[in-house]
Amino acid sequence: MTATDNGYELLTIRLPVIATFAALIIGLGAGVLLSDAQLPELLLQSLGVVGSLWLRSLQMTIIPLVAALLVLGLAQMVQAAKAGAAARRFLGLVFGVLIAGGLFTAIVLPLLLDIFPIPESASGFLAEVPEGELAVPGILDFLASLIAPNIIAAAGETAMLPLTIFFALFAIAISQLPKAQNASLMGFFHALANAMLLIIGWVLWIAPMGVFALAFGVGMRSGGGAFAALAHYILIVSAMGGFILVLAYVVAWALGGISPLRFARNVLPAQAVAVSTQSSLASLPAMLDSSSRLGLRSTTSEFVLPLAVAIFRATSPAMNMAVALYVAALAGVEITLPLAIAGILVALIISVGSVSLPGSISFVVSIGPIAIAMGVPIEPLALLVAVEMLPDIMRTLANVTMNVAVTSAVDRTAH
Repeated sequence: MTATDNGYELLTIRLPVIATFAALIIGLGAGVLLSDAQLPELLLQSLGVVGSLWLRSLQMTIIPLVAALLVLGLAQMVQAAKAGAAARRFLGLVFGVLIAGGLFTAIVLPLLLDIFPIPESASGFLAEVPEGELAVPGILDFLASLIAPNIIAAAGETAMLPLTIFFALFAIAISQLPKAQNASLMGFFHALANAMLLIIGWVLWIAPMGVFALAFGVGMRSGGGAFAALAHYILIVSAMGGFILVLAYVVAWALGGISPLRFARNVLPAQAVAVSTQSSLASLPAMLDSSSRLGLRSTTSEFVLPLAVAIFRATSPAMNMAVALYVAALAGVEITLPLAIAGILVALIISVGSVSLPGSISFVVSIGPIAIAMGVPIEPLALLVAVEMLPDIMRTLANVTMNVAVTSAVDRTAH
């Protein structure tokens, strides 16, 4: 994890990513092989309970962890905005990229799913989704729902959009407090974030068991088509990250004044590190080297790139919205304009707080609130988190490329 400029370092959580992915494959395979067998009902019910308990354990940490990370993340952003004109230009580019990514996914992904529809076998991933119709709000109802009169009740109802707005405003208010009061509240949210990370780390350590239990049921219901459904999901979500990757070359050319061929040649070493490590932080030295190869001033790259690693995850709105919209299409949830706006707003704000987290934790913390805000069931996320290691390659590749591109744009406008 990276420490913030204020010293609020988040705990390093190591996760059994490979074991979780293996549990998914083995669970699906075992379910497919035994789909015609007459297994004891008690065994099937027991596996269902194991999967359900693991899913609920993931859900219970979402709101407190999101609240703590939002406060810490937005506090960093407010502090960065005070650092000077270069920092403000950087933040302007950050928000431009994040908004563009969210809008692109909201518009393009439904069209993409019309051309390449979700395999019918994917319906097996919805077995744990509770039945019930989603009440689609009108535009006036949506606007009225942005502010919750009782924040405690909103938390109890998991009303994610008003909660996100409240904690965003709360973070900005904390930044305006006297130094001692600011330090007290920031210390509290720092401790809360680390405590929740410990809990979610424990939950994800037993992910292989929970994922196996859920995957076994999916394999029995869907058969071999479950593997095709997962491959379809990975390709569709990764394609949305591909937009951010292409956009990075456009930013470097249009705003940084660097030809796409020259940019591609010099950013390649950083991209190689990004793919091999799946970590923007580990790619920082290579990004600094790429910036030097591009002729960017060291004063710019040494300021912008560490800041980008700390508070900027370019692919978050695009790819996180993609997951939520994919599950919505899978569940037959109609995403109206108000719901799409709600998703983009939450995706934009949440992306600030989950930048330094590992892919699996970020997946739960980032996408859960977006799905909840749009009325999309989050139950399928418990299985999709097991394959996050594959789309995460595209996430890191595009993030690192965009970090260098944004640095070139800031350097060109610096005096």
